[in-house]
Amino acid sequence: MSVKPIRLFGDPVLRMTARPVTAFDRELRNLVKDLTETMRDAPGAGLAAPQIGVSLRVFTYVVEGEPGHLVNPDLTLSEEEQDGPEGCLSLPGLTYDCRRAHGVVARGFNMYGDPVTIEGTQRLARCIQHETDHLDGVIFIDRLDREQRKAALRAIREADWAAGAAPRVRISPHDTFGGAR
Repeated sequence: MSVKPIRLFGDPVLRMTARPVTAFDRELRNLVKDLTETMRDAPGAGLAAPQIGVSLRVFTYVVEGEPGHLVNPDLTLSEEEQDGPEGCLSLPGLTYDCRRAHGVVARGFNMYGDPVTIEGTQRLARCIQHETDHLDGVIFIDRLDREQRKAALRAIREADWAAGAAPRVRISPHDTFGGAR
């Protein structure tokens, strides 16, 4: 297991829809360990496999000191919403208020193929939605209102880590409850 380089905004893998995991083997367990080590080293609250260049539907998280991971997530979102600050390890140093569902029920599997259900609100719900978006090729700035998104894209163009390519905005396939599209 090792700390992997985190892919930055502009890397095409971040805009791809990740493939479902079909083999719950040692390779998957090593991926979960690599994601966890990389996330903690960054440090971050969550990390999806595409962020280290692996196009598979798996992510890790640590919220309020509790680590976890989820493979092939399927989310049910509450109708109640929350606004709050959000950042991303693939957009270092940038934080914007982002609207998300207040609660989530996430169903999927652990690294051994056992079914799991994670229920959470507030920060855990935000983290699970953020990481699942990564698996769909969606980055949190895609969810910002027009004015904030313009400011974010400007900040990305000016960032010393930016690849220089014109950023592309993608619309989330998940319901935003009347929020930004």
